[in-house]
Amino acid sequence: MKLIAFYLIVGLAGVLRCIPAFAQLNESDTASFQLRAGATGAWQKGNVDLLVLRGRLELVTNSNRVIVFKSQSNSLYQSFSGYKADNDINSRNYFYHQPFRRVYPFAMIYLQTNYRRQVDFRWFGGAGATFQFVQKPKTNMKISASMVYEETDFGDIQFNEGFYNGNNTISLWRATAYLAGWHRVLDNRLKLFYTAYWQPGLDEVTNSRAQVDVGLDFPVWKGLSFLAQYNFTYEQVVTASVKQYDRIFTFGISYQFKK
Repeated sequence: MKLIAFYLIVGLAGVLRCIPAFAQLNESDTASFQLRAGATGAWQKGNVDLLVLRGRLELVTNSNRVIVFKSQSNSLYQSFSGYKADNDINSRNYFYHQPFRRVYPFAMIYLQTNYRRQVDFRWFGGAGATFQFVQKPKTNMKISASMVYEETDFGDIQFNEGFYNGNNTISLWRATAYLAGWHRVLDNRLKLFYTAYWQPGLDEVTNSRAQVDVGLDFPVWKGLSFLAQYNFTYEQVVTASVKQYDRIFTFGISYQFKK
């Protein structure tokens, strides 16, 4: 019910603001307020029973240009023939100090669940710094480094790495290397955006994680765009019955509001 309520809220925000989207907002933008929200779904009954719900809510507030808050939350629910396949929520929250500069510090906290990977609840938080090595009207590229503390509650006590067997909670420190960028090409008719990060675990055994997102934003009319995005995730340590990687391709329509 909590997940359904989340979709209703995100869907209502998308209707009221007319701004469903998937691409990331930019914390370095000088706009005082940015908001994107979207909800999509599919339902089928008959020879195949299918239910898919996706939601996304993203905002950036920049009231005093010193501290900027950015939040990105998305969720996914899928069931096939009555069997649940996904029931996930992912919330990423940042506080930046003067992100309009070339180098700026930040603090962050992530909250996650992942049904497919048997992650009942995960949180990690920490701090780091970002270097914007390209900052132009039609392109932006940045790298970040941070240190975070992570705690994950799993739905099993058996792992592909025997060091963790017998305990459903894994806690450790992680270093993080992050790359992000976007480029407007073809006379602003197409926007390419991407993010990638690698998180080696600082534990007695190797425990790394990586993710890559690549997408295209094609403007259609007055802020309305078509979006396509590919996502790849990898976790080195997983429960015994779970694969280490997932690949997801999504597409849809977006509209951005900026003030």
